[in-house]
Amino acid sequence: MPGMPDMNMHPHGGMSANTFVEAIENHSSSGSSVEPISTPVDMMMSLHKGWMLMLHGELFLNAIQQSGPRGGDKVFSTNWIMPMAQRSLGPGTLTVRTMLSLEPATVTQRRYPELFQVGETAFGNSIVDGQHPHDLFMEIAALYDIKLSKDALLSFYAAPVGDPAIGPIAYPHRISASEDPLATLGHHLQDSTHVAADVFTGGFTYKMVRLEASGFHGREPDENRWNIDQGTLDSYSARITIVPAKNWSGQFSAAHIVSPEVIAPNEDQLRMTASVSYNRPLPRGNWASTVLWGRTRTLGQSQPFNGYLAESTVKFAEKNYVWGRIENVDRSTELLELPSAGEGFLARVQAYTTGYERTFHVVDRAETGLGAQVTFYAKPDFLTPSYGDHPTGVVAFLKIRLRGKGQ
Repeated sequence: MPGMPDMNMHPHGGMSANTFVEAIENHSSSGSSVEPISTPVDMMMSLHKGWMLMLHGELFLNAIQQSGPRGGDKVFSTNWIMPMAQRSLGPGTLTVRTMLSLEPATVTQRRYPELFQVGETAFGNSIVDGQHPHDLFMEIAALYDIKLSKDALLSFYAAPVGDPAIGPIAYPHRISASEDPLATLGHHLQDSTHVAADVFTGGFTYKMVRLEASGFHGREPDENRWNIDQGTLDSYSARITIVPAKNWSGQFSAAHIVSPEVIAPNEDQLRMTASVSYNRPLPRGNWASTVLWGRTRTLGQSQPFNGYLAESTVKFAEKNYVWGRIENVDRSTELLELPSAGEGFLARVQAYTTGYERTFHVVDRAETGLGAQVTFYAKPDFLTPSYGDHPTGVVAFLKIRLRGKGQ
């Protein structure tokens, strides 16, 4: 279609691209972030009255059990669906997109168990050893791209709810984390801004380099997960992305975030992230990996908090997935629920996850899988009375992911 970005099918299913500019124009992930050019994207696609219509999404039905005095058990679902549409408009291409999640209903009590996880609130209290659900509206966005030449692209992004230019692709959408249904422990040090209010981003791409800047509202979503949060444009970020080859991408970003936490409204944060992603198509599968560092510091305090992550997912023989994730993250005194001590440094903890999944053909246009993973945690000895000698978590799940025709 004249003026439309080229849509290519990855040889093993999903949408792909030939150049960095094409990968950006595809807008197949949240916000304006991109993965390596060779990354496949599972989605349903069709043409209708000049519009390219696309739909992708997934649902995990999870059963988790964790050991130790603070471990929890729960059955819950993590899920999202993303309809989007593209068409030529004037000198460029318009993309409209939304992302929805039913987690406000499928994650009861406003959290699911996850040892050593902190961030946001439930029933007015800080969530400790648990992960909050996503909002119903994870993204509502319009994107406009103007191709200045074969190698140059000018891009604009506006979203009442969206993802500013900070960090890599958030964990729910990274292909290297595609089969792990749980949040990363470093989420609030690395990519928690992927659901933000009133986001505006401008970007310029030339060949293998992209520069972006965003303004957005810094407060994280409140506990009413069914509404659309709003606020003043008080925070900003910038990101540089480099894609030196089809299988590689890297980014560095920084953000000044005003009053992100409702329980600490007078505290602003400075966040920096850096990541490198690698994707390699295989004869009957795919191999994707990411290494990620995030650092967040509350302004006016000298103590920064760091989170380090390495994760990899291999799809092989068409129907099998194996994955692993290693994390090393700083935790504050919030972990022991000691608000009187402030949020000073408490400990550095580690998480080691490995899992396996087998997929089955049950219905057309969907990949159905059964899988399980185990996570082993390491922590300082002084946390043993709270967490036990060897805290461990196990998750078994049923996964359903939308796929295109013939995938």
